[in-house]
Amino acid sequence: MSSDALFTQILAQLSALQVSQQTLQAKLDALASPASPPSVGSPIPVHHDSPSSPTLLLSPSSSLSKVHLTSTSPTKTPSSDISLTDKEREKALYPGRVLLTSKSWMWCCKAGHSHPDQHGIKPYQLQWGAPDPSVRGPVICSRLPSSVKQRNALGAHSGSYSIYRALAIAMGTLNPTHKPDYSKTEPPVPIPPQPSWSDPHKIVSFDPWGHLVPQVYRKEIEELGLDVRPSIAVTKAHIKLSEIDEIARKGELAVDGKIVLPTRPLQNADGTESDAYPGVEINTSKAAVEPVWYLPGVAERFGISESLLRRALFEDTGGMYPELITRPDIKVFLPPIGGLTVYIFGNPAFLSDESKELTLRVHDECNGSDVFGSDICTCKPYLVFAIEECIRCAQRGGVGLVVYFRKEGRALGEVTKYLVYNLRKRAGDTADKYFKSTELIAGVKDMRFQALMPDVLHWLGIRKIDNMVSMSDMKYDAIVQSGIPILKRYDIPEHLIPPDSRVEIDAKIAAGYFTSGKAVTEQDLVKTVGRTWEETEH
Repeated sequence: MSSDALFTQILAQLSALQVSQQTLQAKLDALASPASPPSVGSPIPVHHDSPSSPTLLLSPSSSLSKVHLTSTSPTKTPSSDISLTDKEREKALYPGRVLLTSKSWMWCCKAGHSHPDQHGIKPYQLQWGAPDPSVRGPVICSRLPSSVKQRNALGAHSGSYSIYRALAIAMGTLNPTHKPDYSKTEPPVPIPPQPSWSDPHKIVSFDPWGHLVPQVYRKEIEELGLDVRPSIAVTKAHIKLSEIDEIARKGELAVDGKIVLPTRPLQNADGTESDAYPGVEINTSKAAVEPVWYLPGVAERFGISESLLRRALFEDTGGMYPELITRPDIKVFLPPIGGLTVYIFGNPAFLSDESKELTLRVHDECNGSDVFGSDICTCKPYLVFAIEECIRCAQRGGVGLVVYFRKEGRALGEVTKYLVYNLRKRAGDTADKYFKSTELIAGVKDMRFQALMPDVLHWLGIRKIDNMVSMSDMKYDAIVQSGIPILKRYDIPEHLIPPDSRVEIDAKIAAGYFTSGKAVTEQDLVKTVGRTWEETEH
C-alpha cells in the first residue's frame, strides 16, 4: 500500500473517530444539562461592573452562535442572580460546535495543526515564568519549514502588521525565508532581568525576554536554524514637541543639557542661520513591545477559564485562528493587536530603585488628539503635561515614565469613536449623555480592560510609584492590585482643559473618576454642553 493511500485510510479512521466522539460528547452534555435550554431572549448572567452593564441575550436562531447585546435596567430579576460556570457561559455564548470536515482535517494534519503526537510534530519546550531563559525556551510562531514542526506559539509577530508582511510575501517583494541580521541591534540601555520575570502570574501579556532574543537564544537561531524573533526593541532618541518648546521659552522648564537639550539653531530658506528661538529636545530611552499572550495567565487575570478565552478569541475573530481550538497544548498566542511603547526620562536604572522618585503616566492612544490636536478630548494636553512632569521628576534626581498603549478610542477603534462623535453632536452634546452615546453605538462604554496593563511596570522592575498623572480609577486599581503602591496621583490642571472637552471631563468626574477639583453631580451634567458643528463653520 502506498504512503498516500495509508495516510488517506488513517484520516478516514480519524474522521470516523471524531464523529463518534462528537456524538458521545453530545450525549454527555445532555446528561449533564437535563434542563431545557434558555428560551429566546432569556438573559445569560455575566459579571457586572455596574448596574447598567450590558446583558447577553440569546438570539432566536440556528446553530450559529449569534448573541445580541441589550441594555438592562438597574432592577434585578431573579434570573440575574443565577451564577453560571464558565463552561455553561461558553455553551450559551457559542451554542454551535466547532466541526472539522474531512478536507479541513486533512489540511490540518498536513500543516501540523491538529495534534503534537503526529509524526515529527514536537513543539519546542516553553516553560513560562522559568528564571533561566534556556529553561523557559524561545517563543516560536514561525511557519517556515525550519521551524514549523517546533512551533510553540500561535499567531504571528508584529501584531496587525503581520498582514502587511503577508502581502509583501504574496507580491514577491519579500522573501519569506529572509533571515534577519541582528548584529548591532542589541539595546543601547540595559533592561535587566527582574524577579517578576520568573513569576508566571506577574507578566502574561508579552515576553519579558523579548529584547534579548538574539543574545539568549543564539544557539536556537544560529545552530538549530530556528526562526526566533525579538518581540521587544529598546533604543534611545530625542523628542521634539512644540508645547515643550514654549514651556522652555517661558523659562518654566530648565534646559539642563542632560535631559532637556537646546536645539541647534534653525535655518532660513536661503540657508542662513535664523535668529528665531529653536526650542529644546528631550533625551529619552524607549522600548517598543509586541503582545505575546500566555493564555492560562491571561485567562486567570480576567477571571475566566482558558477554554472560554480560547473559544471567544476563535469565534469573535471570524475563526482566524482554528488552532486556538485544535491545539490546546500550545499555550502562547501572539494576537493581531497593537502593542505599547515605553518612554523613559532620566536614568532607566532608577525605575527599579525604590529610593528614587518615580512619576508615571499610562496613556491610551488617541490619534485625533495626540497627533492632530483635536480639542474634543483632553488626551494631548494630558500627555504633554505628563511628559513635562516626568522631565521635572528626572531633573529632581528621579525618573519619569510614559507608557503609550495602542488602544484607540478606548479600544473600540477610531471608526466607532467618530460615529459616537456624530451622535453626540447631533443629539445635543451634554455631559449627561457622554457615556450613553458610546454605549448606544458600541454596546459598552470602555473595552480597554486594564488588567494586563501593569505587566510592563513589573517588567521594568517598578515596586513603587511616587506620582501618577491620571484620573482613571481603572488604571490606578489595576496597578495597586498588582502589588505596586501609588503614593500620590493628580489630574490635569484646569487651565489646560480645552473648552470642548469639558463634556468628557465632567462626565468622568460624575462617574467617579479621580479629581482634585470640585465634585460634579448628575444634576450638573446637563449644564455642560459641547460646541456644536455650526459653531465651527465660519
